Amino acid sequence: MATIELKNVHAEVAEGDEEILHGVDLEVESGEIHALMGPNGSGKSTTSKVIAGHPAYDVTEGEIILHLEAADFDGIDEIPESARTWNLLELEPNERAALGVFLAFQYPAEIEGVTMTNFLRTALNAKLEERDELLFGEGEDEDEDEDAGYETSPMEGPADEGEVGVAEFQQLLSEKMELLDMDEKFAQRYLNAGFSGGEKKQNEVLQAAILEPTIAVLDEIDSGLDIDRLQDVADGINALRDEQGTGVLQITHYQRILDYVEPDTVHIMLNGEIAMEGGPELAEKLEDKGYDWVREQVYNAA
Repeated sequence: MATIELKNVHAEVAEGDEEILHGVDLEVESGEIHALMGPNGSGKSTTSKVIAGHPAYDVTEGEIILHLEAADFDGIDEIPESARTWNLLELEPNERAALGVFLAFQYPAEIEGVTMTNFLRTALNAKLEERDELLFGEGEDEDEDEDAGYETSPMEGPADEGEVGVAEFQQLLSEKMELLDMDEKFAQRYLNAGFSGGEKKQNEVLQAAILEPTIAVLDEIDSGLDIDRLQDVADGINALRDEQGTGVLQITHYQRILDYVEPDTVHIMLNGEIAMEGGPELAEKLEDKGYDWVREQVYNAA
């Protein structure tokens, strides 16, 4: 099983002296769903971005360790012993993504002129190429002429470039969109351009389904959703776990999505630290009492 471990993680804003995370300890395994809850400003989104390697934050202390097994990746029978454990703080964001760390954004960007199909296929091929290089040292042929150019438009590149060809990808995309109950017409639209808030969030889940991450961090993916779209997104998250074995860290303010995506563990974050942990009933208690009772219990005990 893939496992991501945050050990005593301290982080601050890059080029600043404001520490936001004050020793976060957290562990998520493949096939598990963890909810990370907390009030505004508690450090939830910072935690997600630190995991992904966002340059706006510096980790000043602690470790983020990713453990991998061959079973975490389709088509891989064995991973060298030396490539089974990684300190993510030593890797670039693209390298973390190649090893299966996925971040769904709270505010997905709109990109005119790039269809969802082309974006997703390019992302998948880039991930597979980088992953094989990291795990097995397999890179591009050093003798390849990088200035050879394209036979078609340089905006398009060779029509079937990459490990996953056009026809194979179209089949994969159809299967994933059917799994998530998405209209295939979305695939021909420009990436998030003109999408509703709910459609953007559903598209984030589609990206995770295509890239098949070992660990998916979903930053407030339920924000701004009506009840119907919330159900669609929740079904997609459950499919990531049940169909792909993805470990999910679901960052949320509200208990409502947890009615549809039942977490194995709920973590409550206060002031840049994990203040309390428990089962699904902990989220229900938060819904009834808010965070004041957590503050009173934690700080009075201290």
